[in-house]
Parts: sequence; C-alpha cells; structure tokens
Amino acid sequence: MSTPADAPDWRTLTRDQLDQGLNNGLAVGDPANVFADWELRSAQMRAHHPQSLDLRYGPRERNRIDLLTTGRRGPTLVFIHGGYWQGRAKENFTFCAAGPLAHGIDVALIGYTLAPDVRLGQIVEEIHAGLDHLARELPALGGDPERIMVSGWSAGAHLSAMALGHPHVKAALLISGVYDLEPIRHSYLNAKLDLDDATIRANSPLLQTGGIDKPVAITAGSAELPLLRAQSAGFAAHRARYGLPVIYEESPGDNHFTILEHLASPAGRLTELVRDLAGRM
Repeated sequence: MSTPADAPDWRTLTRDQLDQGLNNGLAVGDPANVFADWELRSAQMRAHHPQSLDLRYGPRERNRIDLLTTGRRGPTLVFIHGGYWQGRAKENFTFCAAGPLAHGIDVALIGYTLAPDVRLGQIVEEIHAGLDHLARELPALGGDPERIMVSGWSAGAHLSAMALGHPHVKAALLISGVYDLEPIRHSYLNAKLDLDDATIRANSPLLQTGGIDKPVAITAGSAELPLLRAQSAGFAAHRARYGLPVIYEESPGDNHFTILEHLASPAGRLTELVRDLAGRM
C-alpha cells in the first residue's frame, strides 16, 4: 500500500503536467467508443429492469435512484457514478449492475446534481439524502435496509468514501477514486468545482484523522495514471495506519475505464469483492 514508484509529487509539477496527470480520457486516447458501449449496455439493462427507475429522493432534477432487484431480498449495492463531480449520469453505468445481480445482490444507482450547479459539499449531502430515502423505501421495494453497501468509480469512489459514515452503510468498494482534493484545486478540474480550504478539509477522506470502522476494499487499475493510483494506495495506507479494515488491490493491466468490466462481469474480481463485503454485513 505504498505510493506507486512512478507517481510524482504533484506539488513539483507544472500546471500542464498536473492537468495531464489527472486527465483520464487523454491518457487512453478518445474514450468516446467506451462511453457509447457503456450507454448501449446500460440501456439494455434498464429495459430488463424497468420496475423501479428514477425514484425521486430530493427536489433537484438529478435527485433520482434506479433500483434493480433480483427479487430475493438480498443485500443492496449502491453505486455512485463518476465524472469528476461535473459529468456523466447514473444512466451511463447501469451495465455495472450485471455482476452483482447475477449473485442475488440488488443494485441501486444514485444520481446527483453536478458542479457548478451545486458545491461539492452539497453533492455529498445529496448522496446522504439518497441513502436516507433508499433505506426508508427498501422494505416496500423488496430489499433489506440493514444490508446496504456503497461503491463508486472515480468521483463516485470519493462520494462513497464520504458516505461510509451513513448509519445504514455497512461496507464500501472504492474503485479508482480521489481521496485528497488538494491536487484537484490546482488543476483544470477546479474551474467548475471552485474548491476552497474548508471544502477540501471537510471532504478529503485522506486528510481526516482516523476514519470509519467498516470494511473497505480499495481498487485501481495498474495501468491508470500514477497520480490517481497514488490516491488509492494513499487512502488504503491511511486506513491501515489507523487500524481500520481495508484491502488494496491493483487490477493487472486495467486502465481507468476497463477496470469497470470486473464489476459488470459475474465472474469479475470486483464482483467477487462485492460478494465478500456482502458476506461481512
């Protein structure tokens, strides 16, 4: 769980180098074909599970949850999408539900308002409000509010880490996330986020003293950008330092996008981690 050997100290980088070091799309070329494939597969998944889509949990347009169930009253994985808090939508990631669903684990995909329409702290509050609503409604929807775990990818992993303290959340799988917001403030990403000291301190899990004593699995692709792999390894080391339950794995050969295939697959390693976490709740 040490910092990857190829990860530079972001403080030594020029603005252009930092921007490139955080730009996942640029790192893989043009990811447009990846996104198109995700959207097609997600649309097919939604068509097969139309019963509980766009459940409203708050007043803003994106305050909606899609719940895909197996009908077995099993645990629920809440998946939070990425997009650096300013892009993408829950509908783009429904394909990720295929792996957990194959093993009797329901999947709820939660939407949230994007920056700059709200500040980052408000996004965190929306996720908590969505979890409150889901926990209240799960019994009527065929789920168990005492068996909820969170997962997210990229910015969604950050939001999942921030949701770990929610009373109904029992565990988390964090995929390719950001846990220290300070480098983000100095990059191109801050144009819409407008991060300040207070926001960074309150919403950077890696900068907190201690943490939440619940099982956490942290993952990243071995072929991801070094700065982002360092974020994941750093947060895992932070939790280990405080004696908090954590495992850290790098998925061999995977980049920021291909790693999600291991959640979309019933036999994928991320699906296996979800099953392991479900067994600990």
